[in-house]
Amino acid sequence: MTESLSAFHFERPLWLLALVPAVLLTLLGHRIADPASHWRRVIDPDLLKYLLVSNGPAARVTPNLLLMAAWALGIVAVAGPAWQRVPSPFADSKPPVVVVLKVTPSMMTGDLAPTRLDRARQKLADLLALREGASAGLIAYAGSSHLVLPPTPDAKVVLDLAKALSPAIMPKEGDDLAGALAMARRVLAGNGHGGSILVMADTVAGDQIPRLGKMSGVDVTLLSLLPPHLDTPALSEAARSLGATLVATTPDQSDVAAIARRLDRVGRTGDVEGEGQRWQEAGYWLTPLLALLALLWFRRGWVLT
Repeated sequence: MTESLSAFHFERPLWLLALVPAVLLTLLGHRIADPASHWRRVIDPDLLKYLLVSNGPAARVTPNLLLMAAWALGIVAVAGPAWQRVPSPFADSKPPVVVVLKVTPSMMTGDLAPTRLDRARQKLADLLALREGASAGLIAYAGSSHLVLPPTPDAKVVLDLAKALSPAIMPKEGDDLAGALAMARRVLAGNGHGGSILVMADTVAGDQIPRLGKMSGVDVTLLSLLPPHLDTPALSEAARSLGATLVATTPDQSDVAAIARRLDRVGRTGDVEGEGQRWQEAGYWLTPLLALLALLWFRRGWVLT
């Protein structure tokens, strides 16, 4: 209880300034409507109290007073009183990912049946199914990098475009991983919702590794599209340069599950206390009181009064 009181605040405190004109207008209205105010100028106050007819305590409940009460309650409600935190409706939303897919002749090798590129598409389909509702973008690269699709929650579109990729349509042979990562960073920055990068590749050219060390600020996961008996030091060295997590391809979905957990954990913007929560406004609890006060205005003669 003490913690709730210490956390009590108004989300829009400037609205409380509207109480000042409310009080002033109510006092002015009460003074104008007071019949005794005219007689006090000509009759002695000690005598006046015996001449006035009092209608009892009920007469003190005037339309002006109730209007002031309704006004004050409305202002307090709009100011947004709050003292409890509740989960944000967007707290469970998964951060986006930009998939950087290598599309070169080496990806057509059949040691990961049917080919490394087909296995990458299968892993991508499993990942999107596991992260249902999360946005995913797609960048294809060989000797040049190309944005295939900006982040979208439509997994079917991502997969359809991934299936259409092949080395034959890439305009330039080679390995432009650094350029693809730079493009992915720009895409995430323009998206404005944080996110991370997933690289799906079988090898990394040696001339790319010095450039990868300059890539920072975005979390990168690297999925190795090589069979278990093959390993290239270039992939491990690229992962170290990027500060990335290197995940080996497995026959089952354990690699995809590990990637999904990592993407969900590290791709969010900010890491502050209370992230994913919001203050619950309690002003709506004053609505029944406002309704009761409004009912009194249906009394005969009050509007004219």
